[in-house]
Amino acid sequence: MIKIGEYQSLKVSREMPQGLYLEDGEANEVLLPQKYITPEMEIDAEVRVFVYCDTEDRLVATTEEPVFTVGEFALLVVNDTNHVGAFCAWGVNKDLFIPYSNQVASMQEGRHYVVYMYLDDKSERLVGTTRINKILEHHADEDLKMGDEVALMVYNESELGYNVIINQKYAGLVYKSELPRPLQYGQQLKGYVKPIRPDGKIDISLTPIGHQSIAPNADKLWKRLEAAGGFLPFHDKSDADAIRMTFGISKKLFKKAVGTLYKKKLIRIESDGIYQIKAEEK
Repeated sequence: MIKIGEYQSLKVSREMPQGLYLEDGEANEVLLPQKYITPEMEIDAEVRVFVYCDTEDRLVATTEEPVFTVGEFALLVVNDTNHVGAFCAWGVNKDLFIPYSNQVASMQEGRHYVVYMYLDDKSERLVGTTRINKILEHHADEDLKMGDEVALMVYNESELGYNVIINQKYAGLVYKSELPRPLQYGQQLKGYVKPIRPDGKIDISLTPIGHQSIAPNADKLWKRLEAAGGFLPFHDKSDADAIRMTFGISKKLFKKAVGTLYKKKLIRIESDGIYQIKAEEK
């Protein structure tokens, strides 16, 4: 079966002036236009292609690489709008259509939006939507557990923090109070799953959870101490926001990092801050 909106390997079945016809195991065919053909694409050769509908709604194959495939989210720019919807560039010859009914707010030409792409059952065309919350799963499944490293994409900002897409599947939240600086709409980054809430909703940290984070943060703090000449005006009584702005971690993680260095007898803690213990002092 030829799958619309996905990569697949198909066999070259015949050559025509307009290009090569590729077929699946059930003898279904799709055209690979002449401009995508390379010398090694001989009869019976396997070719990896992406399949979609062209501007005349005909099934077509391409060796171009779109920014996402069906069932995924991506940050797209709007190329054009009209009375029926918006059209976004996504890496292939035909723009992706986002009808007005699929838009949270009216999309504007030249602006970027986080878009989900799906295959419309009735028209069998690839369509986009910005109604992200309707697509995402809002409760953790068994494939997510505390401490897991996950891929994130920012898709909204709220009073509490930033709503993120987790692993192209779940909705999660990164709290503003835990961030050293604001996140950007559409930004992609990695994060870590916090303990799953009783209601199943998912909170995300941008630093590793629990013991995983102690060693990296202690190393970071040690390097900052060295760069500062062996003294930093911070300790366990320092303001949490100041710590977050300076080191990019929470006060709790900062205290753990300080504790690690202290136990290793690498620092001493004074009322004005922390001091690096020089080799001659040991």
